[in-house]
Amino acid sequence: METRRGLLSTATLNTCMITLTDKAKDYMKSVVYNGDKVTLSVTGGGCSGFQYVWGLMNDSPDVKWSEPIDDVLVVDPLAELYILGSEIDYVTELGGSFLAVKNPTASSSCGCGESFGV
Repeated sequence: METRRGLLSTATLNTCMITLTDKAKDYMKSVVYNGDKVTLSVTGGGCSGFQYVWGLMNDSPDVKWSEPIDDVLVVDPLAELYILGSEIDYVTELGGSFLAVKNPTASSSCGCGESFGV
């Protein structure tokens, strides 16, 4: 879909911006209550220059979050450019369980998977 300016609308951008695996959706639904959503932001820092920051929407009421993705995840609008086309999975390993971001825009990442470079 295109707007008159030739850009994708926010609703269209959000639905194609991030893909959630079924395991990620199930995990996110298990940690939210009373209509809350999981949040994803990107900040400077970490081993590779940027890091993913996970939280809950009700903990940051002053942020204008994206439209919900799969009715469970919202994204900080400043982070959208850094995570465009990403897939989020919930991974269970011997050392623990975590949300993993497979980010096609990242040129590098650290071993822990929490930070990336562009």
